[in-house]
Amino acid sequence: MFWKKKEAKHKLVVIGDSLSQGFNNGGIYRTDINFPSFIHRCFEPKPDFDQPIFTAQAGIPLNIEVIVRGLSEKYGDEIDLTEALSASKYMFTTFKRIKKYWEGGMKDLSVERTTPYHNQSIWGFNISDSWTVTEKNSREYILNNKESFTVFNMLPEHAKFTTARLVLNPTLNPEYENRSQIDNAHILAEDGGIENLIVCHGHNNILAAVTDLKVIWTEDEDDLEAFPGHRNYTVYRPEHFEQQYRKLAEKISKLGARRVFVPTIPYVTIPPVIRGVNSDLSSQRLGYFDYYTRFWIWDEDFHPDKHPYLTKEQVIELDFTIDAYNKIIKSIAEEYGWTVVPIAKNVAGLAHRRLGGELVRDLPKGLGDALLARESTKHLVDESGNIKLTTDFIRLNEEGKIYKGGIFSLDGLHPTTIGYGLMANVYIKTMARAGVKFERGIDWNEVVAEDTLVNDPPILLAELRMVLRMLAMNHQERIFSVSKNILSQVMEIVSPRQHD
Repeated sequence: MFWKKKEAKHKLVVIGDSLSQGFNNGGIYRTDINFPSFIHRCFEPKPDFDQPIFTAQAGIPLNIEVIVRGLSEKYGDEIDLTEALSASKYMFTTFKRIKKYWEGGMKDLSVERTTPYHNQSIWGFNISDSWTVTEKNSREYILNNKESFTVFNMLPEHAKFTTARLVLNPTLNPEYENRSQIDNAHILAEDGGIENLIVCHGHNNILAAVTDLKVIWTEDEDDLEAFPGHRNYTVYRPEHFEQQYRKLAEKISKLGARRVFVPTIPYVTIPPVIRGVNSDLSSQRLGYFDYYTRFWIWDEDFHPDKHPYLTKEQVIELDFTIDAYNKIIKSIAEEYGWTVVPIAKNVAGLAHRRLGGELVRDLPKGLGDALLARESTKHLVDESGNIKLTTDFIRLNEEGKIYKGGIFSLDGLHPTTIGYGLMANVYIKTMARAGVKFERGIDWNEVVAEDTLVNDPPILLAELRMVLRMLAMNHQERIFSVSKNILSQVMEIVSPRQHD
């Protein structure tokens, strides 16, 4: 292809999932601060890098930080028992408005565009979704299937398919309704070629195991390319993962991109979306806990007869499965001449609880300097210059400043803005070694300033468990019910206890 011999028209193109789209705090909100955007900022002059915008109505499904800030402005630094019903009604009204907006009930959501977005990332997508999911079958699924409400989707699952429609066919024109992520990348490739292609897929072939707290393996008789709403399994067996990744590789190779970058998959047991509890000393030395449950369940409250969980053995098996996935990714990448980005190794080096409080991965000095430059974050760097950001769930001290966490956002699964900056830093180093020329490095002052969760956390954050439990209600009408169960939860959270 001619563009392999000269600079291609499209400097940076991305095909991926929630991580490359910039999902955090429970939703896709600001795509301008995802890790591809931070990479894009390091080119001069900056090439075109178009992405859809989701900043309306707190994002989709929703940005928990925005919701908690709204509650903070309305109720102050705590929600007492007399305000619980009012707070529940506030959230219900907010969710109803968000839902109406993203269903097109408030305005036409279509956007006039002549070419696909450079960032073809969609949260919740697994490998095969990159070629099987289109705007048409997403729309048909929304029309023909009753909405389901789950703990981690916060709002109806259809939000994912609404997102897919707006990324794959932003014009909502029937002429383009059958385009997939791969199809849109082909259009860009034919329009002058792709210089650097990031393919960020594979995480969602195992992630449901920790979000659902269920390990359901794929079987040979399963349709491995079933539409997302029709899958019952949560983990792809390594041999099935390899089948899908090889098929992806064949399709990517036909795009003719000059360079292709693929990340390794971090252990899904590191993010604090699940929390290890009830560990004895022997299992701590192994780096694993006896049980893994929801992150808002305190150690002293957890009981296996009462709460959902994964066992230590299941979690170890999931980690071994990801090891197998990464071996497959590296092998196929070598076959196709792709460059592997060591995201898994870098995340593992920051696994605070698993490493017994020790970090084996150095964080960029520029990040430390940027944290020191702000009054609200300078306490996150110690006298020796060590950065005290960890993979724990965020915790606040008495002054309302973060003293624990900072790498993962309020959904316990996706990075904070700083976390995305750290991902971008790994990509940039790897891409530079592969021959990509960057005119500047990451501006860590920009990254820290953009991370409002870390540099200006909402004052209600200490009571986040209450908010999450309200969000996790399975039926909307229950939000209006001040039942004994809700009251007991509120009473428990009104005087929150700190735990490590």
